[in-house]
Amino acid sequence: MKDQSVTLASDRAATLDVKVIHHDTRVTNLGDRLFYRTTQGFALCVLVLAFLLVLDLFRGSWEAIQTFGLKFLVGTTWDPVTHQFGTLPTIIGTLVKALIALLLAVPISIGSAVFITFYVPKWLRPMISYPIELLAGIPSIVFGLWGLFIMVPVIRALQIWLKANFGWFFLFDGPAVYGVGVLAGSVILAIMITPIITAISRDILLTVPRPQIEGMLALGATKWEAIWQVALPYARVGLFGAVILGLGRAIGETMAVTMVGGNSFDLIHSLFDPVHSMASQIASEFTEATYSLYVSSLIYVGLILFGITILISLGAQFLIRRMSKGQVAVFE
Repeated sequence: MKDQSVTLASDRAATLDVKVIHHDTRVTNLGDRLFYRTTQGFALCVLVLAFLLVLDLFRGSWEAIQTFGLKFLVGTTWDPVTHQFGTLPTIIGTLVKALIALLLAVPISIGSAVFITFYVPKWLRPMISYPIELLAGIPSIVFGLWGLFIMVPVIRALQIWLKANFGWFFLFDGPAVYGVGVLAGSVILAIMITPIITAISRDILLTVPRPQIEGMLALGATKWEAIWQVALPYARVGLFGAVILGLGRAIGETMAVTMVGGNSFDLIHSLFDPVHSMASQIASEFTEATYSLYVSSLIYVGLILFGITILISLGAQFLIRRMSKGQVAVFE
C-alpha cells in the first residue's frame, strides 16, 4: 500500500512537471559534503568563541570570585580604597533603565511599524523607512553627545517641574538639579532602541499574508480590526523578538549611558537619582584599576552582565515557544 502511494505521488508529480525531492539526511555529493562541512565548521567556531569568552571571563574574575563569592551580587559598596566591591546598585540601575526604556520605546516602535506597513503608500514607504534605519546605525557616542548637550537641559527642567508638583510621589522625590540620572539614561536608551525595534517590526509585519487581511475586510471588518485581530497576532512572535533585540541593546549600551546617567554607585530611590550601569562602570573605571583585585572585580561585573544577557535570552526563548504553541523559533 505504501509503495502504491509513493508511485501515485511520483506519477502525479511527473504529470505536473514537478521534481520530487526525497528527504535524505545523508550527504553523498562531494560538493554538498564540502559545503556541509564548511558550514558545520563555521557553526562550531561560533560555539568555540562563546566558550572561550566565558572561560576568559571566569579566568579574569577568579580572584574576585574567590574573595567575594556570591556576596558580590548583593554588595552595595564599591570602594577601591578599602578593597571592598559589590555590584548590586549597578545591576539594579542597568535593569531599571532598560525596562523603562522598553516601556517608552515599544508603543512608539510598534505603532510606527504599523503605520508604515499598513497606512503609508507603497511609493512613500522607503522615504520614511530610510531615516529610521539610518538612526539605528548612528554610533552611541553621537547619541551621548546629543543627550548631554541637548536632552539633559530639557530633562532638568522637566525634573524641576515634576518635583515641584508631584514631589510627594516617591519616584519624583529626588535631586532635581542635575538633569543626569535614571530618567535621562532611560530616555536616551529609548531613543536609541526605537529605530531598531521599528525597523525589525516593519519587516515582520510586511510578511503577514495580504489575503488574510483582505478576507477580514471583505467580511466587513475595519482596517483597525483587521490589523488588531489578524496582523498583530500573526506577527506576535517576530514582534516579541524585535523587542528582545532592543532590550539586549539597552542592557549592553555603554557610552551614551555613561554620558547622561550620572555614574553614581548608590542605590536608586527615584527617577532623578544619578546611576551607574554595569557596562558604563566597566568602561569608565577599567583604565583606573591599579591592582589585580580591582581589575578582577570589573571583569566579574562583565561576567554577571553576560549571565544576565543569557538569562534574558533563555527566558525569551521560553516565551517564544509558548507564544508559537510548541513551534520552536530558534532551537528547532
